[in-house]
Amino acid sequence: MAHLFNAAPALVVLLAAASLVSAQEFPTKPIRLVVGFQPGGGVDKSARFIGKYLSEAVGQSIVVDNRPGAAGNIAVNSVVKAPPDGYTLLMANATVAMPGLFKNMPFDAAKDLEPVSLLAIGPSVLVAHPSMPIKRLKDLISLAKAKPKQLLYGSGGVGNITHLEMELLNAVTRTRMVHVPYKGSAPSIVGLLTGEVHVLFTSIPAALGQVKAGKMRPIAVSTRKRSSALPGVPTVDESGVPGYDAASWYFVLAPAGTPKKNIELLSREIVKIVNVPEIKATLVADGFEPAGYTPVESARFLQEELKKWANVIRTAGLKPE
Repeated sequence: MAHLFNAAPALVVLLAAASLVSAQEFPTKPIRLVVGFQPGGGVDKSARFIGKYLSEAVGQSIVVDNRPGAAGNIAVNSVVKAPPDGYTLLMANATVAMPGLFKNMPFDAAKDLEPVSLLAIGPSVLVAHPSMPIKRLKDLISLAKAKPKQLLYGSGGVGNITHLEMELLNAVTRTRMVHVPYKGSAPSIVGLLTGEVHVLFTSIPAALGQVKAGKMRPIAVSTRKRSSALPGVPTVDESGVPGYDAASWYFVLAPAGTPKKNIELLSREIVKIVNVPEIKATLVADGFEPAGYTPVESARFLQEELKKWANVIRTAGLKPE
């Protein structure tokens, strides 16, 4: 996804000319886009990508504000408590749809957040440290069964999609790999590269550079459809775990109560950006399915994800932390 930043300046000018409305009531000052994870991960990259083009479209700066910790919930809580005026937004991933993993949550994502637009949906890739005797998923499963509670897997944090994807794999394969949470995708990748953990699921944009450099070995993709960014890597389903299907996503949300006209303006511009042919092609090349959903479509999607992951948490037997 990183090469989106190198898109032709003419494209940015075109977007701005087509979208900017003079003397508009909103926005009239910079917009803060809060990210609950460290710089360098998939959520952060998505925020900076959409922020660049959205800034040109609405004529105001989009300031990315990284607030890592508590699986993104620190950032969510700060957005929920912000004035509902459209000037504070959240770039969320699937963790926001997993409240059942946390005790004493100070917010209700279904009620306290207003969907703006689902930006894109994308698979994770299961990767292993090159030193590990793991080339296929069946190798990992066999090793994990032979050495219960000895294989360590990293994640972007408790409740992160990369945590749930591996716990789902643990549950359906009856393995017992041990979770080592990090404060974001980028630190978890460092953990794998340094040998602190043996395997992990991570976003494809965050992993591509290291995979191409041979510093981590791709084992399987989390969705039923292969990724165009890693076409030679089979899916988990293809690799002997039928029915396995999980995906991350990148979602722009606002505090509940944000004026509908502000939500609709932001959503409309995001949809335009995602549907620019050059941007759509780059998203696909990076392994994402471009979405660009309206607020109504986004709300429906979020409700479905909340139900889906609640079922996964119950099935995997995970307890709130």
